[in-house]
Amino acid sequence: MDWQLKELIESDLHRYGYKNERQMGFMTRKECYGFRFSKVLRKCKWYKEHNKKICFAIERIRLNLLSEKLGFQISYSTQVGRGLYLGHMGSIVVNWKAVIGDNVNLSQGVTIGRANGGKKDGVPHIGNNVWIGANATIVGGITIGDDVMIAPNTFVNFDVPPHSLVIMEKARTIARENATAKYVENRV
Repeated sequence: MDWQLKELIESDLHRYGYKNERQMGFMTRKECYGFRFSKVLRKCKWYKEHNKKICFAIERIRLNLLSEKLGFQISYSTQVGRGLYLGHMGSIVVNWKAVIGDNVNLSQGVTIGRANGGKKDGVPHIGNNVWIGANATIVGGITIGDDVMIAPNTFVNFDVPPHSLVIMEKARTIARENATAKYVENRV
């Protein structure tokens, strides 16, 4: 294993509070889902970039199996910086063209996706030291600056300046006759 790949994997491991894999016990290693996934993701990308076809094929199979088991849909093609932290098992979907900076936390239910058309056509570019809360959705050709916290259940389709907190506004009720007519079909 190349020293650069090893350093990248250790940067992810550091985010989970360990200096190296020997420091983790067997059970901890088995239960540390986010790190297990990111390690295979890193290997898959590295083997692809260095034209190691057999190793790439093996890691790609492992990545697909872990993706299915854990609910993480992050392609090896996605540009991901050092120190990725995947907090919990559960659906995390990241567009393969998205750019994710260093020391980014992704919580369960996060979606980072593409907007097809309009002023914000494209995929997000996420800066360094960004925390993205549970069920947050980030879409479009936008930039999330460094040192940004995106609160849970927040929809972001606009640029966010560095050193910011993005929160969802208070929910409100709008009266509407037949509000669910198109959504609740075949009523009894």
